Amino acid sequence: MNWRSVLALEKSRVRAIYLLKFEAIIILLLTLYLIIAPLFSTVSLPNALGAEIVFGLLGSAGLWVSALGFKQGRSYGRAPAVLANLIALGVAYYMITGNFLLVGIPLAILALVTMISAAFGYKD
Repeated sequence: MNWRSVLALEKSRVRAIYLLKFEAIIILLLTLYLIIAPLFSTVSLPNALGAEIVFGLLGSAGLWVSALGFKQGRSYGRAPAVLANLIALGVAYYMITGNFLLVGIPLAILALVTMISAAFGYKD
């Protein structure tokens, strides 16, 4: 496998755009679930649920704006993309150590690939 071609600037940039949009859509879908879930169950901590919904909406919007930054060739999308995926790696580690492997391992792989693509997808 030729790592130079895999980590090439343009391929990494395009990959980062698609992966960041994919992550934004996943977070948005999870947030929509959090909005709909109280209709079918009771909420014991509504303030915490509201905070999670706001955090999910802001996170999804932030990842989408990061993807737009990569699409325009601007530098403002790189740092948020890398930092968000570092956070996702921490969450994945927590899930894996808690034996929630079905979600933890795919999350770790997605976060690693997106983080590497974002890191190599922009040139000063």
